[in-house]
Amino acid sequence: MTMPIYASPEQFMRDRSEYARKGIARGRSVVVTTYSGGVLFVAENHSPTLHKVSEIYDRIGFAGVGRYNEFENLRTAGIRLADVRGFSYDRRDVTGRWLANAYAQTVGSIFSEHQKPFEVELCVAEVSGAGAGGVGTAVGADQLYRISYDGSIVDERRFVVMGGATEPVITALTASFTAGWDLPTALSAAVKALGTAGEGAPRELLPTQLEVAVLDRTLAGRTFRRIQGSVLAALLAGPAPTAAAAAAAANDAAAGADIPDNAAGAPESSI
Repeated sequence: MTMPIYASPEQFMRDRSEYARKGIARGRSVVVTTYSGGVLFVAENHSPTLHKVSEIYDRIGFAGVGRYNEFENLRTAGIRLADVRGFSYDRRDVTGRWLANAYAQTVGSIFSEHQKPFEVELCVAEVSGAGAGGVGTAVGADQLYRISYDGSIVDERRFVVMGGATEPVITALTASFTAGWDLPTALSAAVKALGTAGEGAPRELLPTQLEVAVLDRTLAGRTFRRIQGSVLAALLAGPAPTAAAAAAAANDAAAGADIPDNAAGAPESSI
C-alpha cells in the first residue's frame, strides 16, 4: 500500500505565501501617501479603463495590486458592504478601520481555507475632516491600512508601497518623504520613486502611464477625485499648477468623480 503524500502545515503555508508573492510581484507598483490636503494615490497603470485605484465611500479610497479580477471582486464587495452599513446605521459608522478589518478577515479566510490564495495586496485609506477654516490641520488623523495576501493588516503612518519591486520604491520615498508636503511635491516624489523600479530603471513615467487620484479633505461629502489629462501634466511639469490648470482641475473635479459601481467581472491579469 502506497503512503499518501504528506506536507507539514509550515511547508503548506510557505508554498501558498510564495505563490501569492510571485503573483503580486508581476504587477506594477502603487504608492499611497498622505499630503497636506489629504491622501494621494499614484499607480503605474497603462490601461485607461482597468483601474487600480477607486472610491469606496465618502472619505474612503481603495488601491489594489496583483490579479485584477480578484481585487476587483474585493473592491465591489467592499462598496456593497459599506453601502449596507451606512444605510442600516449611519454614514459615520463606515470607517476605514472597519473596512480594512473586514477585508483582512475575508482575505485571511481565503488564504487558510481555500486551495488557491488570492494574489492581491490592498490599501484602504481614509482622509480626516478639515480643520478650522477648511484647511488641513488634521493631517495626522489620516489613516492608511495595508492588507496582505494572508490577511495580515498594518497601519501605516507615512506611505504604502505595494506590487512589483517594492524595495527601490520604498527607499526612494523614505529619502524624500516630508510630513505635510503639498500635492505637487508629493506627486513628483511618488512618480520618481515608481520610476526607480521596473525594466530600464531609472525611468521617466509619462502622464499616460499613470493613474492618479486624491482624497481631498477640504471637500464635503464625497472626497475622491481623479487627476488626469492636462491637470496631471501641469502638476508633473512644475511645483505648482498654473491658473489655467487650476481652473481645469476644478472643472475635472466636478465632472470626473469616480462613481462606485457593481461590475465585478474582468479578465484575469496582474496589473
